[in-house]
Amino acid sequence: SRAMGKLKKTQKFAKVKRMLTPKDARLKENQEKLEKKNKEAEAKKVHNVAKPPVDMFFSYNASLGPPYHILVDTNFINFSIQNKLDLMKASMDCLLAKCTVYITDCVMGELEKLGSKYRVALRIAKDKRFERLPCAHKGTYADDCLVERVTQSRCYIVATCDRDLKRRIRKVPGVPIMYIAQRRFSIERLPDGGFGAPAV
Repeated sequence: SRAMGKLKKTQKFAKVKRMLTPKDARLKENQEKLEKKNKEAEAKKVHNVAKPPVDMFFSYNASLGPPYHILVDTNFINFSIQNKLDLMKASMDCLLAKCTVYITDCVMGELEKLGSKYRVALRIAKDKRFERLPCAHKGTYADDCLVERVTQSRCYIVATCDRDLKRRIRKVPGVPIMYIAQRRFSIERLPDGGFGAPAV
C-alpha cells in the first residue's frame, strides 16, 4: 500500500510537470494570433456614424428663426422671479421677435417636488401662455430630458442658469443658450448674435 501511495504521488507530480508555464513561447504565439484575429474582426465591423442634422451648415443652425422656441429649465424660472422678469416679455425683449416658451413634464415635476418654497415658480410654469411638452421617459431629471430633446431636434433655445447644463448644451452644435445677466435675458451662440445684455 505504501508503494501504491508513492506511485500515485509520482503520477500526480508528473502531471503537474507536463503543464505549460505562463511564460511558454507557445502561449505567447497563441495570444498574438488571438489579438490579430480580434483586430481583423474589429476592422471588418461597420461602425455607425451619426448623421449631422439636415438643417445644420457646419455650426450654423438654419432651423432657428422667429417665432423662437424656448425650452425652459427649472432654475431659470426661479431666477426670473428673483430678478422680477416676466418670462414671455423678457424673452421677446431679448430676441426682438415672437417667442413660444415650452415647459416639459419633468420641469413641472421638479417644481412640484421642490415644495411650497417654489409655489410661485410652479404657478408661473402653469401659465396658459406656455406650451406643455409631454415626456415619455422615466423619472423627473430635467437636464437629461432637455439635452436629449435639443440633440434630436435643434429648433430650440435652452433657457438655463445651470453651469453643468450649459456645459452639456455647448457640446451640441447649433443650440443657443439663454441666461440671465444684468437683470435681463441674454443669448449665447445665436447665429445673428448681438441680442439682450452683453456677454459676460
